[in-house]
Amino acid sequence: MAASSPNQSAFSKPPVERMGGLFCASVDELVADVGDGSRLAIGKEETGASLAATLALIRRKVRGLHLICLPVSGLQADLLIGAGCVETVETSGLSLGEAGVAPCFSRAVRTRRIRVIDGTCPAIYAGFQAAQKGIPFMPLRGILGSDLLRHRGSWKVIDNPFASDHAQAAMGDPLVAVEAIVPDVALFHARSADPDGNVFVGRDRDGLLLAHASRRTLVTVEAVSDENLLSDPLRAGATLPELYISGIARTPRGAAPLGFAESYKADTAFLNRYARLAASDDGFCEVLEELLGMHRLHGAPIGPAMGSRSDVG
Repeated sequence: MAASSPNQSAFSKPPVERMGGLFCASVDELVADVGDGSRLAIGKEETGASLAATLALIRRKVRGLHLICLPVSGLQADLLIGAGCVETVETSGLSLGEAGVAPCFSRAVRTRRIRVIDGTCPAIYAGFQAAQKGIPFMPLRGILGSDLLRHRGSWKVIDNPFASDHAQAAMGDPLVAVEAIVPDVALFHARSADPDGNVFVGRDRDGLLLAHASRRTLVTVEAVSDENLLSDPLRAGATLPELYISGIARTPRGAAPLGFAESYKADTAFLNRYARLAASDDGFCEVLEELLGMHRLHGAPIGPAMGSRSDVG
């Protein structure tokens, strides 16, 4: 990909023209092609949780998602589960942090509304790294002997083909081959994009890993810069080239009510209220409507059936 010079005349055009259609007019347009049954990857909240795009998926009533968390999630995953969008969740942990348990996730597990594929942080990272490198698996040792191996048919115990010590070779040197995790779509929130579609992710590198491992990457950003990010020596190393980007929507405060980098802090009062209200289906619908209003997403009304078993899948 050739980086444009800030002096080129293209930079006098509106961002959508410069992006050649990569910029979307809204989060609704950004996620319009995320279909039922998609393998959707999201990052931890420190990576950047795109709550605005998540709510757009909920409003569209997407169903049957296989949600993959890199490696954990909180409010973002809980909203999708509570709204009946998720059939399977693959994660190493899901909670609201200091606000407590994730109520919709906990309720869905108890009532068997969703299938949970349990993992560990290192194993999930290994699966994404295998996909990033274009290889079928990544070897690990740390989960040998754990109960996880009895429940994960896609993880295989193999012998180390490079075992050189005679005694080691005779006894075997087992490794766990963790299958590559290849999501259909990655979705996250980032600090900024430039007119060429490069995305600045900052210190947290998981946005890069999400994009490298996934078939498509959708990003909401706080702002659009006028300067090419890859031409800036201070930001280029933390910038995801447009080669990996499928769509961008400029969405200020797109992670709210969660905090995002140095831009804004989490609304702890809201998160505590969510933890309390979302303990019931009716309470979840109430707080969901509040969130939809917060992000100015107005569409078909969402009623109590959003939390019913018939809405899953």
